[in-house]
Amino acid sequence: MRLTPWNLLFSKHMAYAGLACGMLYAFGGLVIDLRTTGLNGGTALAFFALVGMPALFGLIGLIVSLLAEMLVRLFHKLAS
Repeated sequence: MRLTPWNLLFSKHMAYAGLACGMLYAFGGLVIDLRTTGLNGGTALAFFALVGMPALFGLIGLIVSLLAEMLVRLFHKLAS
């Protein structure tokens, strides 16, 4: 199965959603850490979410879009 523009578009949108979630997680954690315990290793680890979450969301988006396309093709084959 080859990648279609729809697969790539959905994966890209999921990666942007992952970036938004990663930014919220990293900077929200920074604010909470500054108000409570101070900066520590967990704060630095949370900033790796800026890289990890978009990659993970993009990969999940690609897998879900491929599965959805396989289901659509299966239903078209069964219907005809």
